[in-house]
Amino acid sequence: MTLGCARNEVDSEELAGRLAADGYSLVEDAEGADAVLVNTCGFIESAKKDSVDAILAATDSGAEVIAVGCMAERYGSELAGALPEATVLGFDDYSAIGDRLDDVLAGRPLVPHTPRDRRTLLPISPVERTAAVVAESAPSIPGHGWVQRRRLATGPTAALKLASGCDRRCAFCAIPAFRGAFVSRPPAEVFTEARWLAGQGVTELVLVSENSTSYGKDLGDLRTLEKMLPELAAIEGIARVRVAYLQPAELRPGLLEVIAGTPGVAPYFDLSFQHSSPSLLRRMRRFGGTDDFLRIIERARELAPHAGFRTNVILGFPGETEDDVAELERFLVEGRLDAVGVFGYSDEEGTEAVRLPGKLDQHEIDARVRRITDLVEELTAQRAEDRVGDLVEVLLTEDLSAIDGAGVWLGHAAHQDPDADGTTTVTGVPADALAGQLLLAEVVATDGIDLVAAATVPALVEAGH
Repeated sequence: MTLGCARNEVDSEELAGRLAADGYSLVEDAEGADAVLVNTCGFIESAKKDSVDAILAATDSGAEVIAVGCMAERYGSELAGALPEATVLGFDDYSAIGDRLDDVLAGRPLVPHTPRDRRTLLPISPVERTAAVVAESAPSIPGHGWVQRRRLATGPTAALKLASGCDRRCAFCAIPAFRGAFVSRPPAEVFTEARWLAGQGVTELVLVSENSTSYGKDLGDLRTLEKMLPELAAIEGIARVRVAYLQPAELRPGLLEVIAGTPGVAPYFDLSFQHSSPSLLRRMRRFGGTDDFLRIIERARELAPHAGFRTNVILGFPGETEDDVAELERFLVEGRLDAVGVFGYSDEEGTEAVRLPGKLDQHEIDARVRRITDLVEELTAQRAEDRVGDLVEVLLTEDLSAIDGAGVWLGHAAHQDPDADGTTTVTGVPADALAGQLLLAEVVATDGIDLVAAATVPALVEAGH
């Protein structure tokens, strides 16, 4: 059971691969299983609550319950004390997950780890950090050291981890403390896993990390991602490559141009704006503002007029004023984004923001969240309507013919992330179409951020364009 982001999903598939290699049989139903692994999320309060609820629900199966993932790493012995029903394991247990499961099933006691700031466990310099990744004594970095990954999801899209950890110091974010410093995976490792995924029937790769724009900086070449993207898109069987988790302050012109203009790479910009008021962003320990962000969007649209844009924004950060919210509204109206996640601020222990003055009452935070959510729903629906008449390349994911009639498929266009940004329903799909193929279609209608499109003739697009 996996909670949280796509990075956690990759970690779950790595754990599944390790367990399968150690002789464990993986089953979908907890009923009758010997053990249930819950890969937790520890990002915000609501995610932590969902993780605890999932752990407690898993105990009803009668199986041994093992908590792994971000929340387990972040709280360790504290979580184990609060939930004696489960065994809590940290990231350093991942490389020996089969042995740890042997211990649990044999009744051998395990001492839960005492959490530490993982940024202190990894060296700082690129040379030392590269050596640490391969050193046996180094802390385990989930997703590094390619292993026998076992796909748990079905369908033609899959996440591929570029890196782990983060070197930024955003005032509201605790992720660096429990995920550690930023460590890039070696390009050869990324290519190996990409080819393996293609061999498993994956046709769209979604490149993920805490901050994909930092990829390669600890390898000595910050342009590594720009160089890799055309090669990843050229892998046999891969129809589309998508880059997720871009940091606006680090989005250099060369990377923007490669994403916007490389055949086989989705012109898609998942940009972590978080807000647009310059003064509030400085309190967040972030850079930029409305005008900077609009220039990024304008440049991307100059290169790729139909490019897609998504972001997340936080309302109610300490010290946020009505003027700050109005500035965010200006950005959202002028930016014309395709998808926006809206979140209310909550204190996260260990972060700078906990100590900041100017805390807002919860009812005010909730009101601002509703206000921006209503605006976002209106604006993103309008943005979808702007696409009526456009030709879009849709990656087919599900045949709906049995439900909606012959030739109807569900999929997602280049501007739509497979998990978060709406869908495209296509009519007139050829009878020989298969999941994972790209199809050219004209947008004819919308439903919120979802599109309805009619296949063109000829409709199917060859992988690699």
